[in-house]
Amino acid sequence: METTAVKQVDKVVIKFAGDSGDGMQLTGTQFTGTSALLGNDIATFPDYPAEIRAPQGTVAGVSGFQVHIGHAHVYTPGDSPDVLVAMNAAALKANINDVAKGKTIILDTDNFKRKDWEKAGFKEDPLASGILRDFNLVEAPITSLTRTALEGLGLDNKSMVRSKNMFALGMVYWMFSRPLDYTERFLSEKFSKKPEIYEGNVRALKAGYNYADTIEALSSAATILPADMEPGLYKNVMGNEATAWGFLAAAEKAGKELFLGSYPITPASDILHELAKHKHFGAKAFQAEDEIAGITSAIGASFAGDLAITTTSGPGLALKGEALGLAVMTELPLVVVDVQRGGPSTGLPTKTEQSDLMQALYGRNGESPVVVVAAKSPADCFTMAYRASKIALEHITPVVLLTDGYVANGSQPWKIQKTVDMDDIKPHIVDPTMLNWKPYERDSASLARYWAYPGMAGYEHRVGGLEKDELTGDVSYVPENHEKMVQIREEKVQRVADYIPDLEVDGAQEGDLLVIGWGGTYGSLLTSINQCTSHDKKVGLAHFNYIKPLPKNTAEVFRKFKKLMVCELNNGQFVRYLRAELPEFEYLQFNKVQGLPFRVVELTHAINKVLFEK
Repeated sequence: METTAVKQVDKVVIKFAGDSGDGMQLTGTQFTGTSALLGNDIATFPDYPAEIRAPQGTVAGVSGFQVHIGHAHVYTPGDSPDVLVAMNAAALKANINDVAKGKTIILDTDNFKRKDWEKAGFKEDPLASGILRDFNLVEAPITSLTRTALEGLGLDNKSMVRSKNMFALGMVYWMFSRPLDYTERFLSEKFSKKPEIYEGNVRALKAGYNYADTIEALSSAATILPADMEPGLYKNVMGNEATAWGFLAAAEKAGKELFLGSYPITPASDILHELAKHKHFGAKAFQAEDEIAGITSAIGASFAGDLAITTTSGPGLALKGEALGLAVMTELPLVVVDVQRGGPSTGLPTKTEQSDLMQALYGRNGESPVVVVAAKSPADCFTMAYRASKIALEHITPVVLLTDGYVANGSQPWKIQKTVDMDDIKPHIVDPTMLNWKPYERDSASLARYWAYPGMAGYEHRVGGLEKDELTGDVSYVPENHEKMVQIREEKVQRVADYIPDLEVDGAQEGDLLVIGWGGTYGSLLTSINQCTSHDKKVGLAHFNYIKPLPKNTAEVFRKFKKLMVCELNNGQFVRYLRAELPEFEYLQFNKVQGLPFRVVELTHAINKVLFEK
């Protein structure tokens, strides 16, 4: 028997692309999960169309899932795929410019008829025009082969065609020496009540695996060895899922019930979906009739003594602005999660952007300061949800947590943590021995007022949106009192800097260039600065989780570098904030506003241009 050669590779980037109904997200998720079980490091990037159901076979309707797996640590889903699986002509059209020459493209040739490539926008048949001559092309009639594999099961044509994604998955499993059993177990659970559908998908999966093993276009299989990761129990986690879990952990640690008041909005809805699964942890998930009801119900829950959360995206944050000002005035703990997407207005609902920063910082009437923090990766969403909750409960203040579509829908391995090992959360609750308590009496260090809620006899008080007396909380129109309260509310937020970690630097600790970023750009920026550092050029990365207030050592870090360059997925919002907060420095900037994450190649080009300019 002839044995197939298996070669080892350090990493590979694979993209599955097809129509929205072709199951590309499921296919990519299965490949990701299998690779995670084998110990590979992983980063993923699902790419959804904005239309609920775009015309079939059009570029607008292409759905993609890109996964980067590696033996070494990977921090991004990769700039371009080493393997593109295109289930139709539109998927090829949408992605061919991203595939480097010499890489592999697998095509379902059943979906490359004249009507298919014309609808996709090709002027001539791409299989005959020569545009694919520089690629390792695998032409496979995936749809018809799937039908053949499923003959005799009694399935209708539509059900058989739906299984073609499993055929494609089987081919890629063979290419990278992945076992089939993980997906077989998944299918068994998913279709436990539909045995014929389970059997059809498993047959298609195995047929694709065997087909790849027999065709000459795939001369060898590859494998990626497990990554060298810190020992522990890991789960492949998506950012929205991790955000929900961070809140659950914070509520347990603080001894509080968790309340989420939210209105569904892309790409934040999965946080609501996830928390709704965990009533057994005491979580209460309320799907409100609109964004305003979502946040005001959360404010009510906070007044009643819960850890209160509301989740949204950019348009929803705009609607929540007035009520967020109420939370500032009443000084109640609240966490607002903004999963950013392209704007303005409806904008690019399924694409990523970092364009809500100014709204988070200033997007309310009056002097209305809130703490603003950001998550840098899917796994970091857990950490920052936990820390945002800690700040809100200990400082009795609203906190805005910024994530984005890239980290929310992306996934990576996350080391499961025990709540016993996490930082304590001690809500700033009124002490029963405070006999002469006043509603706006404050802790001298943090300036946080003491939290009293219904059921605490002797601590009854009123709250509302009118200005408060500095101690009693009664309505006050005294000019001097208003000015003092404005200053106190701002100073309370600034004093949070005494309780957050110092800014850390990746790469060179001093030198020629400090690259500055925040939020979900971390993986791309870290990979880029590592590629640009040389023996004579020293490049560091300062990436911000804490934005308002800034870490106390920020200026000290900035002074150690000759040049500072701020990189962000907007038109320059963080750099404007830094210029206002730390005007002593000069800032270069690199911006991208395309609804897409940074590519490492474009960042390294920008960094090298600064390093070597004369």
